Amino acid sequence: MATAAAASGLQMAIAKPCIPSSQRVVRTGAAVLNGKSKMGHWSKLASACHLASIQPFQRSFMSSSIKFDKFIMKALSEASENKPVSGLSIDLKGKRAFIAGVADDNGYGWAIAKSLAAAGAEILVGTWVPALNIFESSLRRGKFDDSRILPDGSLMEITKVYPLDAVFDNPEDVPEDIKANKRYAGSSNWTVQEVAESVKKDFGNIDILVHSLANGPEVIKPLLETSRRGYLAALSASSYSYVSLLKHFVPIMNPGGSSISLTYIASERIIPGYGGGMSSAKAALESDTRVLAFEAGRKHKIRVNTISAGPLRSRAAKAIGFIDMMIDYSLANAPLQKELSAEEVGNTAAFLASPLASAITGACYIR
Repeated sequence: MATAAAASGLQMAIAKPCIPSSQRVVRTGAAVLNGKSKMGHWSKLASACHLASIQPFQRSFMSSSIKFDKFIMKALSEASENKPVSGLSIDLKGKRAFIAGVADDNGYGWAIAKSLAAAGAEILVGTWVPALNIFESSLRRGKFDDSRILPDGSLMEITKVYPLDAVFDNPEDVPEDIKANKRYAGSSNWTVQEVAESVKKDFGNIDILVHSLANGPEVIKPLLETSRRGYLAALSASSYSYVSLLKHFVPIMNPGGSSISLTYIASERIIPGYGGGMSSAKAALESDTRVLAFEAGRKHKIRVNTISAGPLRSRAAKAIGFIDMMIDYSLANAPLQKELSAEEVGNTAAFLASPLASAITGACYIR
């Protein structure tokens, strides 16, 4: 089953299989790539990571673009519901999703929100407190309107935006310097526990939970130069935050619901330049996914999955300073040397959130 570009609330028709049937199901996916390969970056990668040679990391690949069979997507709109259609349709009407980690319109979180909305789900988002005012202002002023357009021509509606800092479980965990920080002024009830309580008060329950956030304050440092504080901060923000979100949101999730996070291939392969403990955080996230899938599945009938799609040139990724090198590296080494987009990751998430994926739990969709 090829899930690298699974459909969202869209109808999917496949012209021909493009992945051999012998390929393993739980080890699929593809890197999200942007831009052309720049071989000159290899020397910078080697220097940044103190590598004696970059040859082991290089792979030859065709300079010409490789053509793949494309997935044909059609929105399920009111006008087309009565028409006979072929393919696989995903319907999330009546479902409510909370996406943690949406602060702009070009990251994975936004793409997932759009795909879920296209399938008919109601959208709630959690935005990092220091970015909240800019995000809400951009929404009100229509700066995201072009990005909000769904396949049927309508605009994605976000029912409510909640301030969220997933590093803190409850108010008692918040240190005084954060409470006094002017970037948090004017916002309240933004710890994980408080946000879950607010969502319960406002809407009663949800069906879909998405974890689309990560942070490593020392990500540009090689692991050998990473401090204990930086390492633990990466695990706290990037992996334990998912445990915390599930812990507090599972009680208000309807049975049969789905929870999804985003991981990265550095969890099991060496990715030069991806430091600061972030590779360890992603490995922890994947391990936790398997355990959480068992616990949440047995006790609450909730499915838990994670998607690993590769590097994306999002605003947050640009801040680390070497995203272009990561994308070039991925292009040179990925099995499918094909440029993808955040939208395809969003479509995969919508598939995993749907009842069609009810048998898939605890899986890591990698490469």
